[in-house]
Amino acid sequence: MATPVYSVNRMRRLVPWLVIAIILFVPSLASADDGTFSSYEQRGWLVMFLAAFGFGFLTSLTPCVYPMIPITLAIFGARGDNVSRGRAIALATAYVGGMALTYSILGLTFALLGKAADFGTQLANPWFVFPLVALFIALALSMFGAFDLALPSGLQARLNQIGGKGFGGAFAMGLVGGLIAAPCTGPFLAGLLAFVSTRGSVVGGGALLFVYGIGMGVLFWVLAAFARALPKSGAWMEGVKSAAGIGLLFAAVYFLKPFLPWLRTMASPQWWFLIGAVALAIVGIAVGAIHLSFHAAWPERARKAVGIALVLAGAFGTWTWKMTPKQRLPWVYSETAAYERARAEGKGVMVDFSAAWCNPCEELELTFGDDDVYEAITASFVPLKLDVTADTERNSELKQRYDSVALPSVVFMHPDGKVLGRVRGMLEPDDFLKVVVPASRKLQAAASK
Repeated sequence: MATPVYSVNRMRRLVPWLVIAIILFVPSLASADDGTFSSYEQRGWLVMFLAAFGFGFLTSLTPCVYPMIPITLAIFGARGDNVSRGRAIALATAYVGGMALTYSILGLTFALLGKAADFGTQLANPWFVFPLVALFIALALSMFGAFDLALPSGLQARLNQIGGKGFGGAFAMGLVGGLIAAPCTGPFLAGLLAFVSTRGSVVGGGALLFVYGIGMGVLFWVLAAFARALPKSGAWMEGVKSAAGIGLLFAAVYFLKPFLPWLRTMASPQWWFLIGAVALAIVGIAVGAIHLSFHAAWPERARKAVGIALVLAGAFGTWTWKMTPKQRLPWVYSETAAYERARAEGKGVMVDFSAAWCNPCEELELTFGDDDVYEAITASFVPLKLDVTADTERNSELKQRYDSVALPSVVFMHPDGKVLGRVRGMLEPDDFLKVVVPASRKLQAAASK
């Protein structure tokens, strides 16, 4: 029996949405890396390039990239029939080229400086963060209709304007897109930059980071390929832009987190906190955060502003709830005090390196809060937390001494200075126990001698 034509057409319309959904709802893949770039540099340049591409792709699947997706859809042609699929992919290529150039310049800079510094430390530098936050706020205001982002008309013509943005606009947005993903780059990129800086290879460093950026661009090529299958622009697009604006405001608050410590401790791990946060977001949407317009009368503008504030508060509350551990270890913050206490109690020292800008470090706190992990750590080790947010000579010396250049990093130490175990990157409780339990046994074996 033949399949009705309308059913086939309906399935074809669903395919792009299914592909996009699969891509957007697997951000957990980006946390799969539990090592650093050092594990790849021993295998040769080909493996390094493949790893750079693969981890660039995984970075594109993280929430840090989500706020830019509606903007890129508008750039690639999800606005009407005037942009063919070929031109949409060409615009996506310009966008990806901008992202790749951002990371390539980063690699060239580190290779020329020859300094093994963490790119993530810049996320605690006000001279870097505040302009970035201002950019996010400006982009959000543009999404809410305060003004339109556009290149000068003469420059647009020279850049072969397409759909109001052109290749130049797509390329410029790509340059910004590389910065937006910075919090999710993880230990791989930090290790890659350290490798580039120590090798001092300008060509190799720039090429590796360029390939990393190309890997990040796979998502945007997919979005561009299916842009024409999306509904035509209209009221729904204004709602998407409002949602994108809220996402950009969320990103602005996220980047301000190192300067507002109370944001990291405001949440409760209890369910009532999550329910309250979700309720705030729902009320905000009902009030008019998405469907109302700032171009209407003042009462409607006020409702939309209140709605946006409620949604933003609810979204951030939900995120902080997710990042709040059930219980916190009894941290010691002095290296000397931790080792003295360990000797007195017959324990080892668990050295945890963290920074205000390190999102995976916060995720690792959730693992520490697991009942089994918490018990295993406190039974055999004194937990020592070393905050290396500031790029100081002292912090650099600590990271070099413990071989913890890339974050997150946890080192299990015998009081005499011997390394008993090591964790590089985010691990779930079961995997973390596979490190801490053998480290405890080594500690006990050394004590029995």
